[in-house]
Amino acid sequence: MDFPPMPKISHALSAVLALVLFIASPLAEAQVQTLRLATVAPDGSPWMRELRAAAAEVKTATQGRVEIRYFPGGVMGNDQAVLRRIRQGGQLQGGVLTSSELSLVYPDAPAYTLPFMFSGWDEVDRARPVVDPILAAGFTQRGFHMLGASSVGFAYLMSAKPMQGVADVRSAKLWVPQNDAIADLTFRTGGASPIPLPIGDVFTSLQTGMVDMVANTPAGAVALQWHGKLKTLYDLPLAYVVGYIIVDQRAWTRIAAADQAIVDRIFKAAATRVDQTIRRDDIAALDAMKKQGLVIVTPTAADAAYFREVGQKVVQKLEAEQGISPNVLKALRDAKAGPGAATQ
Repeated sequence: MDFPPMPKISHALSAVLALVLFIASPLAEAQVQTLRLATVAPDGSPWMRELRAAAAEVKTATQGRVEIRYFPGGVMGNDQAVLRRIRQGGQLQGGVLTSSELSLVYPDAPAYTLPFMFSGWDEVDRARPVVDPILAAGFTQRGFHMLGASSVGFAYLMSAKPMQGVADVRSAKLWVPQNDAIADLTFRTGGASPIPLPIGDVFTSLQTGMVDMVANTPAGAVALQWHGKLKTLYDLPLAYVVGYIIVDQRAWTRIAAADQAIVDRIFKAAATRVDQTIRRDDIAALDAMKKQGLVIVTPTAADAAYFREVGQKVVQKLEAEQGISPNVLKALRDAKAGPGAATQ
């Protein structure tokens, strides 16, 4: 029995079918925008807990159109390596970096960490809502989008040896973050000889004795596992430390505007949660370190005054040389002072 020939599919219909198949597979995948972010923060730290929660929320809220992937624990290298990978594109689109690392691309990033700029959390709470948007605009001018900024806490001097005051700091093998010009200037002004190293090298350097004094927050010391080598904490907060979540502007502009708003909202909320929890985490970390034998040393009035005078000299020098933009410095001073107490 002969069957009638199958009808021929027109060239036009074939083209339509091919287009449908194309849209249904490769293009759908191409629409997913993946942001790969590197950080030295280890898994399990408050930062990483919130960052992973934010990534999951972003994926759900954007229906999979935006994905965030992390490379924690410094696996992508030091700050310079991370910034180089971001600039080159492809491998990384952003990072969670401290101000010392980001000072390479934005000199105002360390504004919060000026020595003794803040006397306590109340001043921080007044300054951050005013100054954060100014810094975000500065990052944009330099090709980065600031997804959020969040507290790391107040940094203290901690030593692997007993210490009492100024003389011990001057004789210490004192670590400062590589490229942290403000920390380096501060300690040199105080008569110390700091040793600049990437933060990822500090753990090994404490073990080998290459460094025997560091400045960090208690929670940071525990998260980075430095605490086992630290015996003394000098009870004088040196600087308020902030971490920034930044994304290369080229990658950011590939995300649809509606999805950008979603990602911004979620990450700013995550940064706020870190701000709220870091204070409790610092208290808990300090308690844990004291149980392991950490000795808390209270500075004498003379030593405290000396260190604060060093801080004033550093800020004055930076101000004179415009190492920090005058508008950022004025906004910072005015905001932390509160309404009715603006500086000139």
